Amino acid sequence: MKPSFSPTIRRRRLARILRDLREESGQTLDIASKKTGIPRATLGKLETADLKRIRAAHLDALAQLYEVDEETWNGLHQLAKDANERGWWSKYKDVFKASGLPSFEVEASYIRVYETQVVPGLLQTSSYIRAVFTGTSAFPEEKVQRHVAARMERQEILDRLYPPEYVAIIDESALWRQAGSREVMREQLLHLADMALRPRVTIHILPFSTGMHAATLGAFQIMDFPEPRDPTIGYAETPTSTVYVEGEEEIARYEAMWREVHNAALTAAQSIDCLHDMITSLEGES
Repeated sequence: MKPSFSPTIRRRRLARILRDLREESGQTLDIASKKTGIPRATLGKLETADLKRIRAAHLDALAQLYEVDEETWNGLHQLAKDANERGWWSKYKDVFKASGLPSFEVEASYIRVYETQVVPGLLQTSSYIRAVFTGTSAFPEEKVQRHVAARMERQEILDRLYPPEYVAIIDESALWRQAGSREVMREQLLHLADMALRPRVTIHILPFSTGMHAATLGAFQIMDFPEPRDPTIGYAETPTSTVYVEGEEEIARYEAMWREVHNAALTAAQSIDCLHDMITSLEGES
C-alpha cells in the first residue's frame, strides 16, 4: 500500500526550510516582506506552519529573493502542493478533531507507545474498539461506527509494504480490564500475539510486579521521522485536550521515561508467553 502523505508534516517541513533559507540569506521577516510584497503576517505563518493554503506566487517570490537553485525551487513547490492536499483522516474530523495524530503517524518511521488503561489504538480489533466506546454509554451507535471505521483505517500504516517500526509497552492492567465479552478479549489478546510476530512490531507487557515507575502519570507516544529536518515528537492525551512536544528538554524527559519503563517490562518473548497464558486463562473461564 502506498503511504498517504501528511499535509501537517509537509507544512512543518516547508516552514523550516523557508526559515532556514531566510536566515542564511541574512534577511529579517520585515525585509523579506518589503522585498517580496508578501505581508509580514503571512510570512510569519509560513515559517510557523500556520498557513493552511500556500500560494505558488509567494514561493516564487521567496525563492527568487533567497536565490535558490532549480532543484530547491521545485522541491518547495512539491512540498507546498502536498501540504495543500488533504489526507484520508480529513473525512473523520468529528473523530480526530484537532488532535492530528494520524497525520504524524502516517509519516513516522519509528513509533513508541506506552499505554496504561487500554490496548493501543493501532493494535485494537474492531470488536474491542466497539466495546471501548460502548462501555462508557457516552456514544450513540452512529458515533461508535465512526470511531471503529476511523481507527481501523488508521491501523493501515502497519500493513504497508514498508511500515514504521512500532514498539508498544502495555501495562498489564489494560490486558486484564475486560472490554465487552470474554470472547472479545480473547480475540483481542490473540490479535496482539499475532501482531507481536510481525518483524516490525514489538510488544512488551509491563507486569504488576514492576510496582511504581517513571510513567505512572499516564500514557504517551513518541514518534521519529525519516527526514532529518523533522524533530522527534512526543504526544499525550488528557480528558479535554491533546499535547504535542518537540523541545529538546521535553523530549529528553519522554525518552527517559520510555527507557525506564522499557527496562522494567517483560522481554518480547516473555510478553508473547504472557499473552498466551492470559488467553488460556480466558478459555478456562468460558
